Amino acid sequence: MHEALYYVGMDVHKRTISYCVKTADGVVKDEGVVRSSRECVLEFLEQLNFPWIGAMEATMFTNWIYDALTDAGHIVKVADPYMLRAIVASKKKSDRIDARILADLLRCDLFPEIYMPSREIRELRRVLRFRNMTVHMAVRMKNKAGSLLMEAGVEYSKSRLHGKRYFNELLSKLDEVPESVIELLKLSRAGVEIFDGWQKSLLKGLREHPHIRERMKRLMSIPGVGEVTALTWVLEVDDPRRFSSVRKAISYCGLCSSLKESAGKTFRTPLSKQRNANLQTILIEAAKLAPQWNPQLKAVYERDAARGNRNRATVAVARKLVAYMLSVDKSGKDFELNEPACCSEKGF
Repeated sequence: MHEALYYVGMDVHKRTISYCVKTADGVVKDEGVVRSSRECVLEFLEQLNFPWIGAMEATMFTNWIYDALTDAGHIVKVADPYMLRAIVASKKKSDRIDARILADLLRCDLFPEIYMPSREIRELRRVLRFRNMTVHMAVRMKNKAGSLLMEAGVEYSKSRLHGKRYFNELLSKLDEVPESVIELLKLSRAGVEIFDGWQKSLLKGLREHPHIRERMKRLMSIPGVGEVTALTWVLEVDDPRRFSSVRKAISYCGLCSSLKESAGKTFRTPLSKQRNANLQTILIEAAKLAPQWNPQLKAVYERDAARGNRNRATVAVARKLVAYMLSVDKSGKDFELNEPACCSEKGF
């Protein structure tokens, strides 16, 4: 006779983890609170000397707990927090109640599970997102340098400002500018160089990683798809086979609007907020440049832009890029144009 399976709901926080163990018919076997540390989690696992399956919500603390439990050979499922809000709407809310609800959703087969990439992919993704942060910081430093010059009434060339030679020449001519402005300009320039150096170093390490190098190369065979776009797709999507259709991939990338229908009336909202924000940002930026290198994408952009909305045309190009990349990634073959490209194959 097979031993009964138990369901463990875990409400994870920075300092504590509230847990609830339930039987298949919903009876509470055990519940309590443990500290959010590796030692306490491992001690907690020793107490669960029966077959069980765990459930927890996706948070910033999820990864290390998920790895600790799966390394010990246990099955753990992670829930989409947006879907949990839609399913569970209660006036009473506490960590103990949340743990019970997670266990109930799991045992009733209503658990909104999300895809969890492998540990290696998650580590590379962490590096990529840190690299993106350094790019944003460098942009902020560049913008700050420009605003300091404008505050001091200094005329400058915007296109040349961040060139090293021009910047040094400009500093040497600032005679009537307060000393504080000059010092802040030097600091902003130093920040730009530091952040730019970091992002290049991180990007080089990701580019040369053997686990993703071949996939990146295939994706970059698509005219208009550059290194950053291919890298972001590989690490944010991981397994392209988890999308059964292009529409589901487009939805994951946040390139479609929400649908609201009531009383026979249908409303379309702006782009959905339930998306992979990192992938959405990169795809929109790539879609702005891709039509220069890809005649098919140029035709898509011109067709939608002719209707009077260039932003929608950019989103249409981004959707087409998703279709191309999903096809190439699933097939494992390089991209082939239906007609010869007239431009060099570059991209973002």
